[in-house]
Amino acid sequence: MTTEFAVSLEACPRLAPHFVFRWEASQDAYVILYPEGLIKLNMSAGEILKRCDGQRSVSDIVAELQAAYSGADEGQIADGARSFIDTARGRGWLRC
Repeated sequence: MTTEFAVSLEACPRLAPHFVFRWEASQDAYVILYPEGLIKLNMSAGEILKRCDGQRSVSDIVAELQAAYSGADEGQIADGARSFIDTARGRGWLRC
């Protein structure tokens, strides 16, 4: 089964300017801050988002995650990362 993604593997996603991404000790999680509030991310989302610096391509991000989590299923990592990046872009958190 092939999944279609809106963001290409060559795209270099970065956080949109009106959001701030950081580790929040009080939440014990990565968060996205914006003027109206806070979005608490799970660890997987945080690991993906911290690599979205506008320099790395989606392909690079997937490869880094696959290397960092070498015991996990590479296809699941790739699909999960691309799906999150698509979702984050759709919500306006990321720009490509």
